[in-house]
Amino acid sequence: MASSPFIFSALLLFTFSLSSSSSLAKQSPRPNALVLPITKDKTTLQYTTVINSGTSRDKPGTPLVAASLVFDLGGGHLWVETDTYYWSTTFQTSHCNSPMCYRAGSHGCSRCYSDYRPGCNADPCTLTFKNPVNGMVDTGDIASEGTRDLLNGLANGTVGMAGMGRHPVIGLPSQFAKAFGIKISKLTTTPLLVNPVLVADPIVYEPFVYGEKSPEYYIGVTAIKINEKTVPINGTTGLGGTKLSTVNPYTVLETSIFKAVTSAFVREATARNITRVPSVKPFGPCFSTKNVVVTRLGYAVPEFQLVLQSKDVLWRFFGANSMVSVRSDVICLGFVDGGVNAETSVMIGGLQLEDNLIEIDLAKNTLGFSSTLLGRQTNCANFNFT
Repeated sequence: MASSPFIFSALLLFTFSLSSSSSLAKQSPRPNALVLPITKDKTTLQYTTVINSGTSRDKPGTPLVAASLVFDLGGGHLWVETDTYYWSTTFQTSHCNSPMCYRAGSHGCSRCYSDYRPGCNADPCTLTFKNPVNGMVDTGDIASEGTRDLLNGLANGTVGMAGMGRHPVIGLPSQFAKAFGIKISKLTTTPLLVNPVLVADPIVYEPFVYGEKSPEYYIGVTAIKINEKTVPINGTTGLGGTKLSTVNPYTVLETSIFKAVTSAFVREATARNITRVPSVKPFGPCFSTKNVVVTRLGYAVPEFQLVLQSKDVLWRFFGANSMVSVRSDVICLGFVDGGVNAETSVMIGGLQLEDNLIEIDLAKNTLGFSSTLLGRQTNCANFNFT
């Protein structure tokens, strides 16, 4: 059984793996990996990547066109706005009630009477999808698109979203990972969990109504520590558990957890003579940089730790992954309050994932992580994309 890396990035470093039989490997040579650089949009703090897709509408038959997409780690689909962007001479629709539609989890059909093009086909099956940034919902043909309004709130120049969730048929990792064949290094691993509570909108993710798994990536957090001291909380499994997200720039905590974590952090920071200053939205505790040393791991502040399946399995976050510089002399703890009815108890955001090597093994249903690569005197941007 071989693992197959799918995606690398410049700020985030992910690999997705599927098992593949040795007989398949012997039949044909396979490339080592599919590499997608990921960059961070400074305005929206969204992560973007580029994927070559169908040809431009005004130049049918020309080579593939580079599509800039927002990278959504837990997104169930790849969708592209096609009203002004997309035209493909090789486009093929999936017809209503076909095996592909069934496997993709489609439970609806549509009909269009205009000229044939992506988004206007005879008897296609459809999926409902969502822009998680602005909450807008739309319906598109399988292998098709979204409307221009769905792009509102996305980084300038992007034309859709690259969902990397674990849908067994139409998820990008599932489609591509089988084609690649190297094994990533030894990492600390933790089981991936099925979302314990239905938090996704059933209008958006119709398969949930029929008992299918969420495409998002959840892990089990048994405790939270600040500087090795356990934070007294009621648990992190309640409303949906702990989820990884690249759509949220910062970690989002349910209100009671947010209050407990920030209070513990402030106590530890005060013990180091770090001076608290007025908060800067959207953050809670903020501090003066006057007594804070800058190290290879970022600002020397109390360490944030997630305790996973046992007390010996810790995901550690140092200053580079916990603090946000809001002014030249002020830094803030990069966590935000998600409210009392937060979608999940803990949503690990983009800042906390930066410069971590993460391997998602879809066959073994595990997540491997390195904690910050800065401690190893490297970072994700040092990956050789050639």
